[in-house]
Order: sequence, then structure tokens, then C-alpha cells
Amino acid sequence: MLPVFLVTFPFFALIAAGYGAARARILPLDAIPGLNTFVLYFALPCMLLRFGAGTPIGQLLDGSVALVWGICALAVVAGVVAFTRNARVGWNDAAFGALVAAFPNTGFMGVPLLVAILGAQAAGPIIITIAFDLVVTSSLCIALSRLDGAGGAGRHGAMLAARKALRGILVNPMPWSILLGVLLSAAHWPLPGPVERTIAMLADAASPVALFTIGAVLARSALLAREHDASAAVAEAMGATGRMGAAKALKAPWSDVLPVVAVKLLAHPLLVWVLGLGAIALGLPLSQPALVTIVLVAALPSASNVSMLAERFGADNGRIARIILWTTVIAFPSFPLAVSALRG
Repeated sequence: MLPVFLVTFPFFALIAAGYGAARARILPLDAIPGLNTFVLYFALPCMLLRFGAGTPIGQLLDGSVALVWGICALAVVAGVVAFTRNARVGWNDAAFGALVAAFPNTGFMGVPLLVAILGAQAAGPIIITIAFDLVVTSSLCIALSRLDGAGGAGRHGAMLAARKALRGILVNPMPWSILLGVLLSAAHWPLPGPVERTIAMLADAASPVALFTIGAVLARSALLAREHDASAAVAEAMGATGRMGAAKALKAPWSDVLPVVAVKLLAHPLLVWVLGLGAIALGLPLSQPALVTIVLVAALPSASNVSMLAERFGADNGRIARIILWTTVIAFPSFPLAVSALRG
């Protein structure tokens, strides 16, 4: 347990550093989108490209990993939508709650952390999970989020959302970097020396900047939620219109937050573990190391970029931010326990 904790501690310490810097306003909140842009469009794609190009093509095209991960992701989405929809939580909020339960923080956190713990052979299964979540899980949840409209309007909104999600995938550099890495691995083409060194420098920057940015994003969400609540309280004192705004700005109850946190950190990895063992028992060529890798991917906290998606599509971003925050806090002790249990 202690050796695993010593490996994971710096990762969570960098998240805490980013959180503290943003809360103390040492890092201006206006600078956080710039950090996000650097990670999403430069550093992280280079990391994925480098891992993809250096991973045997068989590991990158492991159908058993894709099947187990895909079934579990879709099951989590369906389950969370089914049990969270209520009078307060419509399709929009339920869909993004499902996305935050099914989508781990694999890119920002999982790739460097799991490679550090499990070695370079973990890169292939990790890349498969990232590709599935970027292309399938995110698109499905965005489409579901548009079903709040009645009848044909809801279906039309879902189709528009699906097209918007597809456009988002096409302009996202991460799927393209994964595809390019797969092609380089299949063709056994080395990158030219200067290009390889440039990519390596950007890839090396991905982990610390991404982790620091996670903390800053979580702090910004907490600060904005507090300011929103304060302004709502002032508006409430001004009359009926204020009371309506205040009611809308109230924090989501814990009953809308904690079950999703439990699904993310407990039910999701357990489901992947059980289904993976079942797949092995049925004769699917799923290796034990690959199964351990994807179980640990599922045990990661929720992806921080879901908060930005929820804000863009008008969902309850305060609820999503609280889920991300608590999965990150609880994962500090729970993730090393999962690693120790699987490697024990």
C-alpha cells in the first residue's frame, strides 16, 4: 500500500496545488482557459501520439478491451440516467450526471499515473478507453441531454446535439492524435529526430500542467458557485423575481450527488472487473494485465472537462462540479486501495 501511495501522492499533490493557487487567486481565474487550451490542444495530444506510436498495434486494436469497456460504459450511462431522473433532474442533468459517472479523468490523470504504476504496457488499453469515451460515451450523453423537449422536438434536439457532438469530435485533436499514433505503430514509422524531440517535450509537460489545471478548474467551479449563491441570496431579498432566481441557484441536494460519486468510484470499477472476469471465463482473449488496467481506469475520478460540457449545454454545472470534486477527493485514498487490491 505504501509504495503505491508514494507513486500516487505527487499526482494528487499537483491537483491540490492547482486548487490552492486558484482559490488564493495566485493563479487568475482568467488564466485557467489558457491552461486548458495548452493541455487539450498541444501537450495531451502529443502524449497520446507518443504512447500510441510506441505501443504494439495488437494492444491498440484489442477488441476484448473495447467490448468490455464499451458495455460497462453504456451500462453505467443507462443505470445513472434511470435512477437519477426525478422532479428536479430532467434529461439534461441526468445525461451529464451519467457522463460524469462513466467518463474517468483518463487523459489528464490516468495516462501518466497508470503508466507510472503499471508500466508502458498499460498505454494500449488506456488509449482504447479514451477513444471510446470521446467518440461514443460523450456523444450518447450529449444526445440524451436534448430529450427534455416533448415528442418530435425532443428527438429533433437529440439529432442536433448528436451532430454537434460529431463536430466536436472532428475538431478535437485527441482522437486524431490517437489515430495518427495507431498508424505510426502499424507502419513502424519512426518520427524524424527534431519532430520526435518536439513532441516529447510537449508530452512531458502534459502531466504536471494537466494535474495542476484539474485543481484550478475545481477551485474555479467552487468559487463561481459560491458567488452565484451569494448573488442569489441578495436577489431573494429583493422580491419574488429574486426568489425565483435563488431557487434555481440552490445547490443540488446530496441525494443528487453522492449516488453518482459512489457509481463512479465503486460500481463502475466493480462492473468492469466482474464483466472482464466473465469475458475471460467465456474464452475472450482478454489478458489479466489489460483487465487490471481498465479496472483502474474505471476507478479514476471523473473527467474535469465534463463540467465545461455541462455549462455549454445548460445543465446544472454546480452539481457536476461537486461530483467531480468529491470523486477527486475520495480517490486520493480509494485509488491506492484499488491498486493494492488488484496487484496484491
